[in-house]
Amino acid sequence: MFRKILVAIDGSEQADRAFEAALAEAGVWKAEAHVVYVVESGLFSSLPMDSTLEIIYSVLHKEGEEILESARKKAETAGIPLTTHLCQGHVGSQIVSMAKELGADLIVLGSYGKSGVDRLLLGSATDYVVRNSPVTTMVVRS
Repeated sequence: MFRKILVAIDGSEQADRAFEAALAEAGVWKAEAHVVYVVESGLFSSLPMDSTLEIIYSVLHKEGEEILESARKKAETAGIPLTTHLCQGHVGSQIVSMAKELGADLIVLGSYGKSGVDRLLLGSATDYVVRNSPVTTMVVRS
């Protein structure tokens, strides 16, 4: 039923559960598995780029690389081939864009991200994806 599965992760417990569910689906359907980590740029987009912001983005980028590497190792242990993607922008729109670009037919994500503050400041990426995704979206709850 599913050929390409995209799961969004951010290092949260919710995202870990979504990742596990995506790996299980990929195993059942023998589907390609893709994982995306988005460095949210919306928080600082109106500020001029200076060395402090460059450092912040560098730290967030490094965190994303580490989280993706951890996911790759988990998938390898489970015997599921995984392609990782790291991008920057509005989380929800980047997930939807990535799904379209890949031709994914299932998006998997947690019901919320790292913190409630993220939801207040950024809006819920999950809500955005559910409203705007052209494909089936699985929301994994805790």
